[in-house]
Amino acid sequence: MRQALSEVSPARRLTQATIAAAAMAVVILFAIVLPIEYGIDPLHTGRALGLVRPADALDGRAVEANVDDAMTPSKTGPAVRYGAPYRVDSTAFELGPYEYLEYKYHLAEGASLLYSWEASALLIHDLHGAPDAGGGRGTEVSHDKQNRTRASGSLVAPFAGMHGWYWENPGGTPVTIRLTSAGFYTTAIETRSNRTRRTHEVEPASLPPVNGAR
Repeated sequence: MRQALSEVSPARRLTQATIAAAAMAVVILFAIVLPIEYGIDPLHTGRALGLVRPADALDGRAVEANVDDAMTPSKTGPAVRYGAPYRVDSTAFELGPYEYLEYKYHLAEGASLLYSWEASALLIHDLHGAPDAGGGRGTEVSHDKQNRTRASGSLVAPFAGMHGWYWENPGGTPVTIRLTSAGFYTTAIETRSNRTRRTHEVEPASLPPVNGAR
């Protein structure tokens, strides 16, 4: 009997060690490998350990590297000057049931934005910004957070970064959103609940010809 027990015990220990090693490998996969290699962070350990950077931080830094200095305001008393024409944007989105999207512009500190948007049904709404330095949800600042069907207003960016809207459809039917804006922004980024990200081109405002020239 003692001999049989001694023969079983090492096998059992080997099995336990194998199971423990497999469990550890799974933990490493989900906690470290997926966040670093694929940007997938199901346990939120990658962001906590700094292994994966928030989407807004990535967007902000990518855009920041290409920010046109002409879009940085220069104050002269009450007047604010820019080295380039303002941009204009007119777009529409459709949100399926319970979907959300974020639509943000990159603005230099002090740059201005004018906007009007309207939705076909009530939406969960948050006008907010994320600074270039750090970025991400942990440092987002809400400028206007209230459920709405429409809004018109202006924003002077309190810091350089991505500024725009979070819209969520809380109902069971699709909702259409129409947005028109003008401002001294350099790009627009759309991020949806299915993790897709799209950059929208924004055009400079067209100026009338000088002295009737074409």
